[in-house]
Amino acid sequence: MKLSKEILNGLLIFFGIAIYFLLMQALGFSDNYVLRFLNIFIVYFGVYKTLKSNFNEGKLGYIENLISAGFTAINGVVLSFIGLILYIYANGGQSFLNHLSPGFIFSGNPTVSEYCFGLLFEGLASAVIIVFISMQYWRSKMALND
Repeated sequence: MKLSKEILNGLLIFFGIAIYFLLMQALGFSDNYVLRFLNIFIVYFGVYKTLKSNFNEGKLGYIENLISAGFTAINGVVLSFIGLILYIYANGGQSFLNHLSPGFIFSGNPTVSEYCFGLLFEGLASAVIIVFISMQYWRSKMALND
């Protein structure tokens, strides 16, 4: 069974974010929420690979590429969300969460589900923005090749 490029690049996003998060954890930077914004570049890379592949295959339709890029980004973000929940619970649940970026999204002490859903919505919003920025780049690139 061959997986689609959208799923493969979504998995690439997931593994990229997971490795980046684990590296931040190992280096002691997991409490620095500013470094978490670098996830944007990992998501952009996965979306870029999908759109570049589509472009090379001659798939030039805007809607087709928008759906393809969107599925790639959302796939990566949702897998990362699931991975984060599993990781938090595997490391002690609420007690582990209490030392992860206090006040990053919420003030006070969010529950694991509040924290993860907050990051999910932030990730989905970022993914949508990345997809639209990427689509504008590829649309201008396609216009130059006409």
